[in-house]
Amino acid sequence: MALDPAAKAVMDMMEENGSSFAGIASLTAEELRNRFQLAEMPVEDVARTDDCIIAGPDGTDLPIRIYWATTSDEPCPVVVFFHGGGWVIGGIDSHDGQVREMVNRTGMVFVSVDYRLAPEARFPAAAEDCYAATEWVAANAADIGADAARLGVAGDSAGGNLAAVVALMARDRGGPAIAHQLLIYPCCDMDSNAWPSQTDNGTGYFLTKESMDWFYDQYADVADRDNPFASPIKADDLSGLPPACVITAEYDPLRDEGEAYGRRLEEAGVACEVHRFDGMFHGFFGMTLAIPGAVAAQETAAAAVKAALSG
Repeated sequence: MALDPAAKAVMDMMEENGSSFAGIASLTAEELRNRFQLAEMPVEDVARTDDCIIAGPDGTDLPIRIYWATTSDEPCPVVVFFHGGGWVIGGIDSHDGQVREMVNRTGMVFVSVDYRLAPEARFPAAAEDCYAATEWVAANAADIGADAARLGVAGDSAGGNLAAVVALMARDRGGPAIAHQLLIYPCCDMDSNAWPSQTDNGTGYFLTKESMDWFYDQYADVADRDNPFASPIKADDLSGLPPACVITAEYDPLRDEGEAYGRRLEEAGVACEVHRFDGMFHGFFGMTLAIPGAVAAQETAAAAVKAALSG
């Protein structure tokens, strides 16, 4: 179908105010971060939040933000969330509104992770930070009113990559028992030439093929890009991973690799549901104030998370 009218209006507005990834190949990471300065937006109330610092890999400090949907003392499921931004931009604050909405839609505890960014910290720094945070949540679940037996991971774009990678790490390292992975238009393969959607949707839809190549260059050396902890679709074996929900967008360069990863999970015997949202572009999931399709996507994602973790 054609680009959804509400999605097109948002995308046109972002192009007009310079909030796009077009032409980023000539920018430094800091210049790109300055381009995407946060605007004040209304956010939903949740029962409580708490910002704290936990121990990251090799003694580093790792900031997290914990969100509670309720003041009840009854332990509830917990989701560890990793933000998008090409491993280069974004953070807890950039995805605060989106996480709050998912907290309220699921009624669960969410823990959002402020992992180290590239190029200052290159692969595998972000992945190791996210894995360390997941280990911390599993070990300290009772202290934050959560149930470690009902633990999920989630993320969008680069964060979807990190959620898939953390699930692989946990399986391979005998780490926390992860019960579900929510992958929102995830980057699964650091080879932009491998997928038709990278070319078909590579210009004109906010995220570009050129920008993805730039993000890959910032995050990972070429020699590392076939490592499954960088490109999870490169893993030889996907069996034994947690059930998954994959959200994709029709006009997203990352559409094909996300859907292919879902198929590979299914072929490996992993329960996986894949939902493509027609007429949408990369980044739409958090734009619920302007795009009705984003509301539908969040409701679909929340239903999958609840089905997997609420039992």
